[in-house]
Amino acid sequence: MANARVWLITGASRGLGRAFAETALAGGDRVVAAARDVEPLEELTEKYPGHLVPLPLDVTDRRAVFDGVERAAAAFGRLDVVVNNAGGMLYGMVEEATEEQIRAHLDVNFFGAVWVAQAVLPHLRAQGGGRLLQVTSMGSGGGMATVGFYGAGKAALDSVSEALAMEVEGFGVKVTVVQMGGYNTGLFTTGTTTTEPLAQYQPLRTEMEAMWGDAVAPEPDTAAPVIMELAALPDPPRRLIVGSQSFDHVLEMGRPERICTGPGSISAVSPRASRVRATTFMQPVPRRADASKAYVRTPEGVEVWPADKKGTGCA
Repeated sequence: MANARVWLITGASRGLGRAFAETALAGGDRVVAAARDVEPLEELTEKYPGHLVPLPLDVTDRRAVFDGVERAAAAFGRLDVVVNNAGGMLYGMVEEATEEQIRAHLDVNFFGAVWVAQAVLPHLRAQGGGRLLQVTSMGSGGGMATVGFYGAGKAALDSVSEALAMEVEGFGVKVTVVQMGGYNTGLFTTGTTTTEPLAQYQPLRTEMEAMWGDAVAPEPDTAAPVIMELAALPDPPRRLIVGSQSFDHVLEMGRPERICTGPGSISAVSPRASRVRATTFMQPVPRRADASKAYVRTPEGVEVWPADKKGTGCA
C-alpha cells in the first residue's frame, strides 16, 4: 500500500498495544511491535507476513531502547507513528510500597516512556515529522488510594509530554497525550505488582475494592479506531480523553472544565471535590457508556472528538 504508515508500538503483546497493532495491520499499515515477551505476537506475524516485526524490548533499559529503536527504524526505513504504551500497575497504599517496587514501577511507566521518546525523536526530526502518542491514564489528574504510584507516574508523563509537544512542534513532530479510560487489558492481573498489605489499611482497602466492583471493562479494540483516526489527523490535539468513563474521571479530578450535560447544553463544573465525591467517578456512567468515544479540550471547553455528526457536541 503506497500510503501505508509505519508504527512503533511498545507494550504490544497484549491489551491496548496489541489492539492498536492489530487494527493498524488490518488497515494495511506496517508495525514494529515491541514487548518484553514477543511470543504472543507469533500469530500476528504469521497472519501479516512482511508487515509485522516483533521487537523484544525492555523499556527500562535505556541503551536497549536506543538500540531497539535503531532496529525499528531500519525495519521499514522510517517511523511515522510511535505509541508509548508500555506500562504496569503498582497496587497498594503509599506506606506499604517498598523502594524497589516504587523504582521498578516508575522505571517502566515514566522513565521507559522518556527513553523511547528520546530515542525516536532524532528519527522523526530527521524525516521532517511524525506522531508521538503518549498513553497515560484517566488517573493522571489526581491521586487515588491504592493506585497512587500509578497515577504519579502517569501524571509525570503527562507533564513531560506537554513540554515535549512544545519543544518538537517546530520540527513537524506532533505529540498527543492520550488519557485512556479503563479497558480489559489485564493491567490489574498480569500487569500488577501488589504491595504487602498492612492491617491498619484493611477498612479502606475493603472500601476501595468494593468501589472498583466487578463491572466488566470494555475490550481494547473499542478504543483502537479512535487512535487510528488520531494518527491520521494533520493537526491533532495535544490531549485526548478516550472512553466515556475516562471523561467523567478527568472532569472530577481535574481543573474546572465545561462539559456537555445534554443535547446542545454546555455547563460549568466545579474543581476537584471532596473525597466522597471524588470516588464516584470510578463507577460506570450509562449515560456516556461508550468506550469508543473520545474527548478533547478546546477554548470553549471539553468536546466530543471528533465532533458529533448530529451537531449536539454531547456524548
